[in-house]
Amino acid sequence: MKRDLPKKIAVLKGGPGSERDVSLATAAGVSKALRSAGIEVVDVDVRDENFKLPADVDLAFDCIHGTFGEDGILQKVLEDRGVPYTGEGVDGSRNAFDKILTKEKFVAHKIATPQSEVIAAGQRPEMSVPLVVKPARQGSTVGIVIVKNENELDGALKEAAKYDDKLLIEKFVSGRELTIGILGDQALPILEIIPKGGFYDFNTKYPFLNPQAGASAQHVCPAKIDNALTKKIQELALAAFRALGLVVYARVDVLLSDSGEPSVLEANTIPGMTEASLLPEGAAAAGISYPELCLRIIELSRAREKR
Repeated sequence: MKRDLPKKIAVLKGGPGSERDVSLATAAGVSKALRSAGIEVVDVDVRDENFKLPADVDLAFDCIHGTFGEDGILQKVLEDRGVPYTGEGVDGSRNAFDKILTKEKFVAHKIATPQSEVIAAGQRPEMSVPLVVKPARQGSTVGIVIVKNENELDGALKEAAKYDDKLLIEKFVSGRELTIGILGDQALPILEIIPKGGFYDFNTKYPFLNPQAGASAQHVCPAKIDNALTKKIQELALAAFRALGLVVYARVDVLLSDSGEPSVLEANTIPGMTEASLLPEGAAAAGISYPELCLRIIELSRAREKR
């Protein structure tokens, strides 16, 4: 059956934030996939809110990770211009990008998530180590520091405060790092991340951006988890997705503690689509090719627009 796809799509790439290089890599993959489906593609390098779009584009495909592209700002700009776009709307994007808002939604909807507190930059947390210090509004682990010893705390707080004036302090949970792609109502196979350096940081996520760092991670998909627990984790990821008011797609990060209890960390509404990215890998394990994943994102986004 022939799909009713947009004839001309603007692929928005780059952005002014710290994840610009990753965005450019994501956009290259998306543009190639859309062209292979017979769609006319215009690549648009976005530096700020004054970017130019051709008047005849049918849809903007948002490939801008992190600040500006994922936090509701770009979504508002596009809505003000009357341009349909992929991904979540303004509110869903803002809820998922702000780690403090995310935590509030999870607690309100009784989603299992690590204990936390919120502090202003310059303050010290009441929570004792081990803990994780996170800027409220950054993506791709930018500014996140794991603190296992008290003498590391001041440096971690200073580092995170470079990126935001509000910090989320989260209890460190030892366990397995999992991520689950969500497409509408479908939870994709669970992917386990086993970082070689012990922490899945920016260099580990995107080794092609900094080959000299030597960082990488092993991915296991589907994760080696029994069927009953797999189902429980997928349902938890879907519940977290819905608690944030999301309807299109995301990648939900989950920790499976050493005692076997899953807890949700966050949801990424513009997850990476690069050669090293997790969402395409999870989709492939479900039999969904990269071009098909892009087309499903378009269809789910257009359904959101209609609603």
